[in-house]
Amino acid sequence: EVKLVESGGGLVQAGGSLRLSCAASGFSWDDFAIGWFRQDPGKEREGIYCIYSDGSTNSADSVKGRFTISSDSAKSTVYLQMNSLKPEDSGVYYCAAVYSGCIPGWVRALEARGQGTVVTVSS
Repeated sequence: EVKLVESGGGLVQAGGSLRLSCAASGFSWDDFAIGWFRQDPGKEREGIYCIYSDGSTNSADSVKGRFTISSDSAKSTVYLQMNSLKPEDSGVYYCAAVYSGCIPGWVRALEARGQGTVVTVSS
């Protein structure tokens, strides 16, 4: 069973940083890419960052230069480092197993997702 568990959300002031973690289990690291997306109630998913085992990544234009993604295969964990946070970065962040790899539109190709972690950036 594919299982993903997010942690690391919280409240931070604008300009601050957070690191989200996604602990993955139940599948081989090569089977799926791991993506982070944000989804607010009543809105579509917004893909934030994706990483595959070959090192390829895909990021949203809105986070380029501020967010980075990394993975630790030994710990089966993917990290999303978020710097220079803005109030518009607030929302519920989910990590997901992505069966398409990190191609454009990957956010529509989810095998499974976690329960989400809330990020709130105050102005």
